[in-house]
Amino acid sequence: MAHDRRWAGDLRYAGCWAAGFLALLLVVDAAYGTLSAVRAALWAVLALSLFLILLPPRVTAGPGWLATRDLFRTRRVRTDRLTSVVWSDGVAQRLVLRDGDGGLVPLDPRVLVDNPRLWLLLDAGARVSRERGTLEYGVVALRRLAGKVDGETAKAVFRASGMDA
Repeated sequence: MAHDRRWAGDLRYAGCWAAGFLALLLVVDAAYGTLSAVRAALWAVLALSLFLILLPPRVTAGPGWLATRDLFRTRRVRTDRLTSVVWSDGVAQRLVLRDGDGGLVPLDPRVLVDNPRLWLLLDAGARVSRERGTLEYGVVALRRLAGKVDGETAKAVFRASGMDA
């Protein structure tokens, strides 16, 4: 089983921003002399909302499956039964995986680029889907993602060997 190595750091990032935001709100409110228990609770709810917005889903994968877990639900897709892979460009890129069992998992493609083990498990399952003929749409998106993963892996190898220019 593989998981997103950067998730813990992203969790800390979200927590630090929310805590800093809460501290700033409390200090400013106290400096104006308007801080009360009700206002402090309101600021805490606002900071918690910021934390929930910044909290990334946790991505895990194993042989034949990939799952994302956020605060409220877990989404799981069978990678060996994929029917479509859609890459949506824009400000927030998303890769949407669908399987024949009705599973749907949206995720940030950078998670797969940053975690080659997750990518390898997804790719192995997608190859099985292609061989079975269930993957009807998305081969181009997978090739595009493979190119990004390969490029980042090559850059990491060059950096580690001191050959980057």
